[in-house]
Amino acid sequence: MAITVAINLALISPSTLFHPKSPNPSKLRAFTLRCSSATSTAVPDLAEIPWKTSDARLVLEDGSIWRAKSFGASGTQVGEVVFNTSLTGYQEILTDPSYAGQFVLMTNPHIGNTGVNFDDQESRQCFLAGLVVRSLSISTSNWRCAETLGEYLAERNIMGIYDIDTHAITRRLRQDGSLIGVLSTERTKTDEELLEMSRSWDIVGVDLISGVSCKAPHDWVDRTNPEWEFNSSKRGGEAFCHMILESSIIYASETLKMKPDGVLFSNGPGDPSAVPYAVETVKEIIGKVPAFGICMGHQLLGLALGGKTFKMKFGHHGGNHPVRNLRSGHVEISAQNHNYAVDSSSLPEGVEVTHVNLNDGSCAGLAYPAQNIMSIQYHPEASPGPHDSDYAFREFIQLMKKVKVNS
Repeated sequence: MAITVAINLALISPSTLFHPKSPNPSKLRAFTLRCSSATSTAVPDLAEIPWKTSDARLVLEDGSIWRAKSFGASGTQVGEVVFNTSLTGYQEILTDPSYAGQFVLMTNPHIGNTGVNFDDQESRQCFLAGLVVRSLSISTSNWRCAETLGEYLAERNIMGIYDIDTHAITRRLRQDGSLIGVLSTERTKTDEELLEMSRSWDIVGVDLISGVSCKAPHDWVDRTNPEWEFNSSKRGGEAFCHMILESSIIYASETLKMKPDGVLFSNGPGDPSAVPYAVETVKEIIGKVPAFGICMGHQLLGLALGGKTFKMKFGHHGGNHPVRNLRSGHVEISAQNHNYAVDSSSLPEGVEVTHVNLNDGSCAGLAYPAQNIMSIQYHPEASPGPHDSDYAFREFIQLMKKVKVNS
């Protein structure tokens, strides 16, 4: 059945029109215009639209709704939205356990152009809740590429969205702070339902490290590819090569039973005050062996020493954060990923603040020489400088050597 719609437009009086302010009126002929169009309820062989249309929503707890296009997995997922200012390294970000429970919004607009390879993974799986990008590359160009970013996320059940105004969302996060959001490709869920989900979930006070930690102690057997090894000469003489990875829930007594030369408290996700069992473990270890904390480990050391931590407005996430070493005066370009920080004013006497973030003055490093403790808030192993922070590992090695000689 076809439906014809006709529109008649007639201009018949006056037969001559003119502009009243014109000295020479323009004469126009009268005319009749008839427009017709036909539509059908059944149009055979109608070609599909050759481009993807919006099929996803990001609903933030402030009530804003952002339409986007999906890639990777489908479904509905809730998480905390944070922005990352790194220009490269999206694969390392995807596999960083510190992003558990979070949607990572990349401020760099073009993502996916190098695809994904299996050499650059930071851990055994993707831990983030979802990925938000402005422009998803339609092709890949890298000799190590094994598959596209979309294929990689779909295989790991991670949601992604693109064609969304990441600049506007970033400005909102900077102004209002990190927000809880819900990603969804399900049309059956209303905007109101998704908004309620975002407002009923919270990341504060949630233990996230137990979900990303290894389940049992095991030896670290991976070796750095010689192509990427910059310390092959084993500078400093004796090296401490035997490393054991332990679970976050291990008892301090089990760690000390191994008689380690030192203990490194690693980075991890979430709120350090939500894991009091980890703080107690740190308390029982410090003072007995040299200790080095990175990121979450830095925060746990701060709490174990009697200090306090607080949630930052929007955190530090990126590979371009300037940090000043207060001992040397040098400025390092660092990689950071945390939403919490140590309150330096709460630290007891004898604990030295060794580094500060130059963007906001927050504490970026601690030392407590009386108990052979050192820590930094950023990731020296990420090497964005690229080698600005390598000295941190050398300092820890020297600390272990000194204690070992004097014991």
